[in-house]
Amino acid sequence: MINTILTKVTTHPKTIFLIDGFGALLTSFLLLGILRPFQEYFGMPKDILTFLTLIALAFMVYSFYCYNFLKGNWKPFLFGISIANFLYCCLTLGLVYLFYTELTGLGVAYFLVEVMVVMGLVLLEWRLIKPGVVQ
Repeated sequence: MINTILTKVTTHPKTIFLIDGFGALLTSFLLLGILRPFQEYFGMPKDILTFLTLIALAFMVYSFYCYNFLKGNWKPFLFGISIANFLYCCLTLGLVYLFYTELTGLGVAYFLVEVMVVMGLVLLEWRLIKPGVVQ
């Protein structure tokens, strides 16, 4: 499946920014629209959820900007967002560790699934950045 996605993205490499932007938009919606109002079912403090939402919104703006306005030399920009996504995953895992006693099973599951999905995207981005994969 990864090879199929990679093949499609290599023909239109800036599409990865679109995928990243919509992923960040979805994360923002879930954090602010679902987890925050139903915080008691997830356990993560509301101020932390708001902070994570602001980060995701910043990633969304960056990715959509790159998709719409980059004309060439997109790899350094993709490297930037891939490192940001990786650090977001590290932050999220750290917060799960820090607030583990407050989190519910649903909260832990949500954040672990989110980290797995984002790390899948990071690995795809890193693969696109490798020399010789896409020009």
